Amino acid sequence: MAMANRKKKKSVFSKVIVSLVIGLNVAFTAAVLIIFTKTMSEPSGLIIAWFSFTTVELWSLAGIKKAKEKKESNYDC
Repeated sequence: MAMANRKKKKSVFSKVIVSLVIGLNVAFTAAVLIIFTKTMSEPSGLIIAWFSFTTVELWSLAGIKKAKEKKESNYDC
C-alpha cells in the first residue's frame, strides 16, 4: 500500500514538472515575440540555450522514469 502511494506521488511530481516546462516554454516564446516586435532583434543565443535546457530536462526525466520502470519489471520476474 505504501509503495502504491509513493509511486502515485512520483507520477504526480513528474506530471507537474512536464506541465511546468511546457508552460514556461509558452511564456518564454510569448516574451521573445513581444521583445522582438519592440526591438526587431532576435536573441537567438538565448532561444537556443533555453530550449536546449528544457529539452535536456524533459529527456532526463523520461530516462529516469524508463530506468525505474525497467528495474521494477526486472523485480517482478
